[in-house]
Amino acid sequence: MRYSVTAVVVSYNREELLAECLAGIDRQTRQPDHLIVIDNASTDGALGVARRFAARTAIPTRVVVLPRNVGGAGGFTAGIALAVEPLMQPLGPHESGAGYRMGGYEPQPGLVHDVWLMDDDTVPLPNALEELLRASDACVAQNGRVPVALGSKAVWTDGREHLMNKPRPRAHPAKGGAKLRGFPSAYQTRSLSFVSCLLNADTIAAMRRLPKTAYFLWNDDYEYTTALLKRHIGYYVPASEVVHKTKVFGSSDADPGARFYNEVRNKIWLWRGSRGNFTRTERVLFLLKTVRRWALTWLRSPDRTVIADCLRRGWHDGWHTTPERNARIDFADAAVNRAVRACEGVPACD
Repeated sequence: MRYSVTAVVVSYNREELLAECLAGIDRQTRQPDHLIVIDNASTDGALGVARRFAARTAIPTRVVVLPRNVGGAGGFTAGIALAVEPLMQPLGPHESGAGYRMGGYEPQPGLVHDVWLMDDDTVPLPNALEELLRASDACVAQNGRVPVALGSKAVWTDGREHLMNKPRPRAHPAKGGAKLRGFPSAYQTRSLSFVSCLLNADTIAAMRRLPKTAYFLWNDDYEYTTALLKRHIGYYVPASEVVHKTKVFGSSDADPGARFYNEVRNKIWLWRGSRGNFTRTERVLFLLKTVRRWALTWLRSPDRTVIADCLRRGWHDGWHTTPERNARIDFADAAVNRAVRACEGVPACD
């Protein structure tokens, strides 16, 4: 298969880590065809790092500066939209339906469009993208279809696997083998994190679906990838490896402090508004795992006053508010606003 890959990096106030991330992308044995860096209104030197990299790398790089911080969720929404927008075009004056359709690019036989996502604290090993594309080829050969999502193995700075980024195997494999021939450690999964995640842009354009910016942080990748993978195939591919340079090593139920508010609110939003992402059995499992995670967070927290306050506020807001639609959110950037509307099929006048 032939691939056109756009890498998307979301950056916020971590200039040293961003430099490592971009250097890792530049060292890829199979470089992305394009790179989009979303600067989330950084106040340190991160923007300068991105611009200097763009000036010297051979990878065509676009640095987008958002005037306000829209969180990781908003950053990835903006980046995916800008990457996918070329696959869309406005409906003609005599066409009905939503405002955009697929087909704004010149189709090329056998060309697959992908978007490679990562945070600025992610450093890909040199063959990370090459291995993901090899896995995509293997999926096509084995299952007769392009995967909608592939995820890399994330390790911490000491080499231990980051369990917070390791997905569970899919209980009921969809449209193909549970394992992937030629990749003995790979398996089908139901969700993936945005820490080195390769998404099929053609599927995104067809589904007209982006992450939910209103989540700001936490669970936006889970909500989005469970939607994409409900009826499509995706694999976790440990042969592709990245270093996820979080401040501390820990699982997803490690003490989050004040960010626990986003965990609670977003999980309730997900339960209320994205139930269609899951089967009935999956909804029961989601509920049980959420209760377990919150209980462990409470037990492990050194400051339960903060956790209790976040639980109270997140519970209230989760049940009494709904996430604002992406098309209603002003990214304070005309190109991003246009791309988001195009990718979600929203007329410009809506």
